[in-house]
Amino acid sequence: MTENTPFLLYLEDVQKQYGEKIVLDDIDLAVKQGAFCTVVGPSGCGKSTLLRLILGQEQATSGRIFMEGVPIALPSPDRGIVYQRYSLFPHLTILDNTMLGKQLSVPFWTSLRRKKTARDEAMHYLESVHLGAHAKKYPHQLSGGMQQRVAIAQALIMKPKILLMDEPFGALDPGTREAMQLLILELWEAHGMTIFFVTHDLEEAVFLGTRILVLSQYYRHESASRESSGQGARIVADYPLNTRKARSTRVKETAKFGRLIQRIRYDGFDPEYRQDAREFNLKHTDSFITFTE
Repeated sequence: MTENTPFLLYLEDVQKQYGEKIVLDDIDLAVKQGAFCTVVGPSGCGKSTLLRLILGQEQATSGRIFMEGVPIALPSPDRGIVYQRYSLFPHLTILDNTMLGKQLSVPFWTSLRRKKTARDEAMHYLESVHLGAHAKKYPHQLSGGMQQRVAIAQALIMKPKILLMDEPFGALDPGTREAMQLLILELWEAHGMTIFFVTHDLEEAVFLGTRILVLSQYYRHESASRESSGQGARIVADYPLNTRKARSTRVKETAKFGRLIQRIRYDGFDPEYRQDAREFNLKHTDSFITFTE
């Protein structure tokens, strides 16, 4: 890998173990700038672990992870994160919560001189998530969906090269969740973002993504000894989705949409159906797989 790589994110032969337990096993992934990757898989398969490795919050047991050709080490502002539970400071207004990261990223005296600039920038991002009129309110005065929009604005103001989202809409009611899905698509297009979105909701994953990655431990390993001793999850399917996203959730009601969800369930969620590792459904043009001893 070099800094001239066409891929924003590149993982090769990445394995993660906790003690003797293998959670992720030989993950290979290449992601270009501007992609909206959604990640699904059975509970406990390592979706959030994969996200933490990309964030730099944890280190891989083996393998390599690159961002624009440079090895990923510790967390950095070029990788933003939005979790399911939004962490807003209750004593700060929505505006102050949004600009906090920007202020903390520079020395104290510099932050004082640039406070007006940071405030204007925070207002810009609050308006982009449709919260400009609520800037002077406090977190307890907002609904769950509105607080999650603040969390997204907090991430966007740092201008990350990739936005990582870990079940960001999981705690919201269905109506609010669909509104947030449309909002994140709007922001993705407006800001030209690259998004890596972990979710347990297959419908959400297919609706949002330009590419869906199916992570699963249900497959036949090329090494019989590994399969019998316990294997970690791999990307067992990688499907390209629409690059021009729908602006209506009615697409979820179509037969084609439903068939793809059933295919994904079969690929990664059925313990009785185990593809051979050399026959994974890696349909995306950027997908690849390596086999090592």
